[in-house]
Amino acid sequence: MLQQFKADLFRSLGHPVRIRIFELLRTSATGELTVSELQEQLGIEASSVSQQLALLRARGLVVGRKENTRVYYRVADERVFELLDVARAIFESQLSAMQEMAEATPEGVALA
Repeated sequence: MLQQFKADLFRSLGHPVRIRIFELLRTSATGELTVSELQEQLGIEASSVSQQLALLRARGLVVGRKENTRVYYRVADERVFELLDVARAIFESQLSAMQEMAEATPEGVALA
């Protein structure tokens, strides 16, 4: 059961637009953004933003708060940012290792 939960969680995080939504929510002054604000910053159709938010909402990763005709979305559990920070650290570590390998490879020698 735990493994399935983890797999579902990582699948929910497994799309660049959804990752970007989390980044935008994290850096928002209020911690909340509307679909139109997200659409503007993502540069994609509102229907696509809504679709991604619906998936995140169904997984319990974001919650909405209705105010008049607008719905403000925020992260349900800020520990998701810790996961994203770890992913960034792994990326930077691997990138650094690849750069070191490229710098250590003599010119003209092809890597397998």
